[in-house]
Amino acid sequence: MSFDDRIVHHRCSEHLVPSTREWPETERAHHLAHGAALKWASGMFCQPAHLEHLGQYKKRESQRTAFIHTRLKSMVDSYIDGVGWGVEKLHDARAELHEGILLLRKAEQNSSWNTDVGQSLVKLREVSMRHSQLLAAVDNLPRLYSVHSMVLETERLVESRRLLEAHARLMELERWQDDILWQLRWKIRSAEDEELVAKYFCGVGQLVDALGREIWAVVSSALTLALQNSTPFVSAVRIVEREEALDQALLKERGRMGGRPLPPGRPRSWRACFFEVLKEAVSARFRNVSYLHTRGPGLAGHLSALQHGIMTDIATVSHLLEHCVPEHYRLTAAYLKASHHCLHVHLAQVISWDLESGEIFAVLYWVLHTYPSVEMMGHPELASLTSHNSLGALISKEGMEELQNKYVSSVRTSVSEWMHKALQVELQDWQRAQEPETDHEGFYHTSLPTIITQMLEENSRVALMIGSSLQEQVIQMGLHEIEVLLNRFREALVEVGKEHRRGQSNKFYLHYILASISNFIILKKSIENFQQQLSSRSACQFSRTPPNPLTALDRTVRRACCLVLEQLKHHLQPWIEVMFTRDWLLHGDPGPKLCAALEEHVKLYRHVRPPCGQWLQEEVCWLLVVEYIRILLQKRLVCHNAEDRRQLAEQMLHDEQNFREIFLTLEGDASSNPLALIPVLADFFRLKDPGLLALDVSGLTAKYPDISADHVSVLLDIRGDISRDVRTTLRDLLEQSVHPLPVGYRPIFTDILVQQSSRTFCLPTTKCA
Repeated sequence: MSFDDRIVHHRCSEHLVPSTREWPETERAHHLAHGAALKWASGMFCQPAHLEHLGQYKKRESQRTAFIHTRLKSMVDSYIDGVGWGVEKLHDARAELHEGILLLRKAEQNSSWNTDVGQSLVKLREVSMRHSQLLAAVDNLPRLYSVHSMVLETERLVESRRLLEAHARLMELERWQDDILWQLRWKIRSAEDEELVAKYFCGVGQLVDALGREIWAVVSSALTLALQNSTPFVSAVRIVEREEALDQALLKERGRMGGRPLPPGRPRSWRACFFEVLKEAVSARFRNVSYLHTRGPGLAGHLSALQHGIMTDIATVSHLLEHCVPEHYRLTAAYLKASHHCLHVHLAQVISWDLESGEIFAVLYWVLHTYPSVEMMGHPELASLTSHNSLGALISKEGMEELQNKYVSSVRTSVSEWMHKALQVELQDWQRAQEPETDHEGFYHTSLPTIITQMLEENSRVALMIGSSLQEQVIQMGLHEIEVLLNRFREALVEVGKEHRRGQSNKFYLHYILASISNFIILKKSIENFQQQLSSRSACQFSRTPPNPLTALDRTVRRACCLVLEQLKHHLQPWIEVMFTRDWLLHGDPGPKLCAALEEHVKLYRHVRPPCGQWLQEEVCWLLVVEYIRILLQKRLVCHNAEDRRQLAEQMLHDEQNFREIFLTLEGDASSNPLALIPVLADFFRLKDPGLLALDVSGLTAKYPDISADHVSVLLDIRGDISRDVRTTLRDLLEQSVHPLPVGYRPIFTDILVQQSSRTFCLPTTKCA
């Protein structure tokens, strides 16, 4: 064995228990310790220089081993002392248990002896019970004899409303009844005897009912008594509190004693009955209201009377009755709650009627503004007693929405009727033999837009008094009705136009059409104002398709303008049809008459509010030019020589100058002023050298790209000096220089139909009119 092995064996022999046969754990611990020691020695003495300290290590390990042996010995000694003390205590417990067994056996012997003795006392117990019954009968006889007289006397006290005295006698009678019943239950336990006592004291129960009726009658008339004599009310409250105290005492006694039942009719809970009677009294005041005077205009007065009555009653309760009851009653708050509930029921009945808009407004304003105001529930004295949220809403959210919808529906019916009447009056005014009125700016107008605007603004202001939500619904409804009115107006314009064509309208037909256009411009501003009020409120939600009155207004204005242009066309047709003839070429007739008629119409258009007045003048100018060119292209006048072409050009320029003097406000190029087309065509006819026509036609098609081959062919026919070769050259030129319609260009030749030319000329890439 090497030196290292001897060191390891020595350390293991010092730390391990020598015997490992009886304890397997000891053998396992021995192996673990041996391995640990070997590992420690291998690391500690791996070099010869470390062997010099072997003695020190051996001494230190010997001390550690001695210390561990000492601790083990002291611990084992402690365990041995504890085991000895426990064995001693077990001996003592065994001795005490034996003594207890002896005492139990002795007690069992004594118990058997007492049983024998108790059997001999049964007769004595029976005699004692009979003696106690006789003693109870002797004690109760005076009371029993006086029960009837006391009941009669208490009845007289109740009838005379001497409530406190009557209640004192009643309490005494009840105490006698309870004592007798308790004695019977405790000693005899006979149901027949209890029934006999109950019949004998039946007058007591009747007195309780009579006294309760009187008390509740006093409580019901408390508001009246408070103004006259509050003593009966005070007495009633004192009795209620006595009964409440008796109920609490009996319940407490029953809980403490366990077996004693409550007297008959207990607990009475008269305090809860007090508040129920108070609620019923408030409800009766509402039931006494005559509903005959609450319908129609009387509803607002009825609500005002309710306000006055409620506040008067609350003032009476707060200033008089509140001091007659205990503080914990919170009588004013209870009366407020009862009034609120009854008012809720009453208003539910009111809103179930078929109310008109004025009645609905009265209810909504009273509920949303009057009731929570400082004049009622918002009063500082009442706000401190209860909050409006704790009382709840007078009308539920669903009921409020239904009521507002009924209001809007009622207002809609009224507005629709008024608008229909206004439209009828407007159409009747059109039959008057005088011009429409003009405002300070000289524009035609009637009362229709003012009536409509004032009507809707008034309804909007009234709805705003209720709330912004209702105002939104009313404005939305108004816009829908305006849209309906405009659609009806457009239909009426169609009928008026038909009557005018049949010659059944008056001479101021055009004036009133122009006045209606001015009215629509005024109405458009009102519509935009209402729409701005709606769009400024993000919470506005439409329950159906949003109204679109501006679209209907635009359609109606267009219909009216079409009638105006139709009338102009009809008026100018006799003079336009005789133009471009030899008489027109030589003398200029009927140009002056045409200009006079045209100027008359244009002057009338100045009575129309902008922008429609300006738009009408522009449309009239387009119509005039289109009709002028249409008559030209009918080839009523064909030039035979240069002199004819010169005269034609000069006459066209002369007509253009006259037309331009009428339309002084129109300026611009061909895209905005159609009169510029007449000088262009005059230059086309005035051109002397046919060889330059290619350039002239190219410029014409560049300015007016909607001109077709037929149009150009007719213009060449009117000149009368164009050979087939030149036509072929122009055709080739135009085929190479087709211009598309520019953006924003308004076609003028598209509305002019011409006959197909007998000569070969076509622009294949341009669609002919």
